[in-house]
Amino acid sequence: MNAPANIPASLTAEKKMLPETEFIAGFHAIGEERYHHQHPFHLLMHEGKLTRGQLQAWAVNRYYYQSHIPLKDAAILARSDDPSFRLAWRKRVIDHDGDGNNPGGIEKWLRLVEATGLPRQQALHGDGILPATRFAVQAYVNFVSTHSLLEAVASSLTELFSHKLITLRVDRLRQHYPWLTGGLDYFNARLTQAPKDAEFALAWVVKNARTPEEQQKAYAALRTKCDILWAQLDALYFAYVQPGWPPPGAFKPSEK
Repeated sequence: MNAPANIPASLTAEKKMLPETEFIAGFHAIGEERYHHQHPFHLLMHEGKLTRGQLQAWAVNRYYYQSHIPLKDAAILARSDDPSFRLAWRKRVIDHDGDGNNPGGIEKWLRLVEATGLPRQQALHGDGILPATRFAVQAYVNFVSTHSLLEAVASSLTELFSHKLITLRVDRLRQHYPWLTGGLDYFNARLTQAPKDAEFALAWVVKNARTPEEQQKAYAALRTKCDILWAQLDALYFAYVQPGWPPPGAFKPSEK
């Protein structure tokens, strides 16, 4: 029986489970299309075309995101009744919060803020954070708290693409902004942490997406996460690059 003329056949066809290799390839295709490595703000950063003030705005706004990653991961932990999953996932919280003896990603990002010339208190207090940054970060925490565990874990799969971006970023930051070199420990750590985290999360998603619908929900979750990351850079670009209109109460760079 043919599909009605006004409805695409692809929408009426029975959905089938994607083979594992094809399912995994779909995540990488989403990353190529949607990950924020292609955002104009990042392109300017990697070309050495951002001012110190623009980098300061990026650092303090991104800190707000970084500071909420352990909250996001704690929400995911609370969703699982599998001790082996929780044992593996709680590493992420320690990676960002530290273990009491070794600094975690949050402390390392504060050092990056200081390397830009701003006091760490500016980031800790959230002074001048863009409204869109707050909304986007809260949207991420809300997403992992209210959607299925499968979708929450799948949303973390941007880590599949971060190694390449971080490698490029560290190289270009050292090249174009040598005064930032002392604040790059966060990225150096993520070069080993992110691939391990992504490997675990991808294997878990592949194993636990048991229906065509669940596979598609996993894809949608990753797209949502990419949108959240992109939206944060959109806000930075609008406020500090073009047209350069920071909203009331937002950070105002002293150096153009």
